[in-house]
Amino acid sequence: MAHRADTAAAAATWDRHAARYPAQERWEIAAIDAALRVAAPRPDERLVDLGTGTGLVLRRLATRPGERPRAAVGVDRSRRMLAGAGALPPGWSTLQADARAVPLPDGWADVVSCAYVLHLLGAEERAAVLAEARRLLAPGASSRLVVVTVWSDRPLVRVALRLLARGSPSACAALRPWDPSDDLARAGWVATYRVRLPRRGYPSVVVLAKHAPPT
Repeated sequence: MAHRADTAAAAATWDRHAARYPAQERWEIAAIDAALRVAAPRPDERLVDLGTGTGLVLRRLATRPGERPRAAVGVDRSRRMLAGAGALPPGWSTLQADARAVPLPDGWADVVSCAYVLHLLGAEERAAVLAEARRLLAPGASSRLVVVTVWSDRPLVRVALRLLARGSPSACAALRPWDPSDDLARAGWVATYRVRLPRRGYPSVVVLAKHAPPT
């Protein structure tokens, strides 16, 4: 019951933000494009974007015809945010669902992306989302997860971001910096690529990871 209640509350919050959200998407584009370059989905693959919001990841990927996966699903709690995704290529869709419990089969995806989502969540919810990403990915060495979060290696920038993010009613509340490395490691992911993007858009880090094989 609590799980359904917090999902509904989060959906209502993002429904209220949906009309204003596209105004700041330009600050996300550089990191999302970098994430898509390193994830490099192939035409024979399938992708799931967790916490897709207005579908910016899918929309940016749709501009790369030679690299489009054959199927892509953007998952989000908020119906109004999903409406911002607009028309998508054939075989692509959006799905209103919680990123911790996506109604897709085990191993459905070759690539899972999660951009500008994990730093908004508490530790337990982050762990649940990372576990769901693992469930969604097909077995095999080629399956991969790409994560984008607000982050800077410069302490003064992190302090400034935390000050901006203080107080959740603020439009800047989503700028709370968070490095995903420790959570990924605890969830059994091994980072294979990491890049920081401090000069264009939000200070961000992009991490490509694969799930560690059982020992």
